[in-house]
Amino acid sequence: MEKAVLRKSVIGQMSELTKSQHAQMSSVILEKLLEDPDFQKAETIGVTISRWPEVDTIPLIETCWRLGKRVAAPKCFAKDRTMDFRLFNRLGQLEVVYMDLQEPIEAQTEAIGPESLDLLIVPGVVFTQSGYRIGFGGGYYDRYLSGFNGNTRSLAFDFQLTGELPIESHDIPVDGIITEKRTIDSKAVRA
Repeated sequence: MEKAVLRKSVIGQMSELTKSQHAQMSSVILEKLLEDPDFQKAETIGVTISRWPEVDTIPLIETCWRLGKRVAAPKCFAKDRTMDFRLFNRLGQLEVVYMDLQEPIEAQTEAIGPESLDLLIVPGVVFTQSGYRIGFGGGYYDRYLSGFNGNTRSLAFDFQLTGELPIESHDIPVDGIITEKRTIDSKAVRA
């Protein structure tokens, strides 16, 4: 199935979740992430500020702060479709930019390089068990992942998984996917 059609179909399914289903499933996914050894060892975590109907990352961010972890969120640059990650320690250091996305306010946050991130939570819409994904269409994460050597995970509702996707040469799979029903070691699936 064509990427755009698949993306639209799965976003439609995500949008059909009730607020309580969404909150409950997001909570289970967070609990599973907290058990992940790579999460437990990570001192600095990169994560996108979610927006409806994605898995809610605000509780994850707040949990990281309570655990003494540093959190960085991406700041996107539309001109060249690149991004950098910026450390922030309170939600007030975020601003709403285009398409209701929240990003760090540059004057209040510090940019860090990919080598400073121990774990990167990679967003997406559709995933294969082997870790390939269809994102929201901007290509920002594909570009960033090409220079990132750390651990990666994606958080998704189980229905976001599919059998196969059209894979392009620039697509970089994530190491693992956590849903409300299972934790998938995508590296092992690819081996």
